[in-house]
Amino acid sequence: MALMLYFLRHAQTAYSKTGGYCGKLENDPGLTPEGHQMAQAFAQAYAHLPWKAIYVSPLYRTRQTARPLCEKVGLSMQLREGLQEIGYGKWEGMHPKDIDRHYHDRYVKWLTDPAWNAPPEGERGIDIARRSSHVLEEIEQTYDTGNILIVSHKATIRIMLCSLLGIDIKYYRDRFLMPVAALSLVELTLTGPLIHFISDRSYLDDYLQSLPST
Repeated sequence: MALMLYFLRHAQTAYSKTGGYCGKLENDPGLTPEGHQMAQAFAQAYAHLPWKAIYVSPLYRTRQTARPLCEKVGLSMQLREGLQEIGYGKWEGMHPKDIDRHYHDRYVKWLTDPAWNAPPEGERGIDIARRSSHVLEEIEQTYDTGNILIVSHKATIRIMLCSLLGIDIKYYRDRFLMPVAALSLVELTLTGPLIHFISDRSYLDDYLQSLPST
């Protein structure tokens, strides 16, 4: 068996419903009631797999998403700072329309190349790539085979996928859709990463899949 990396974006929060930017808010939001249903649905659908480890961003919404599976399979979360969401700095909690109005030039620059441009007092995409790469390296050095779950965030997962697949980090916002509770699977083979699927949510019922998500 090869090393199988499952990337799970956290379930729904109030910010993912409205489209506001939510990175490392001091008031770290938890899941909505529907978000808790998504987390339970994931645990129900994937508890049968023989998991080796569960790596989780330390933010509240990711821990809440991972908890049902951890309880079902009897594994502890391995919290890693490198899996946190991008820091949006002064844009934390703001809606893109408001950011465009108040920070138009800076916002356009960031949208054009988020790898090397950061929100005011925030992080660049390349910073997230560097810190998350340490977690991926740790996993590869610790496990030769098996199923590893990585519970993280929209930007961070897309950046990790870009890094694994050789895609320029500047395009992380343009290459992958990543709605809440989306699951992606990458197998690490002798010839490199092999994509099995990206952003799958088929384990959710029709109602949960229909909810707005950014």
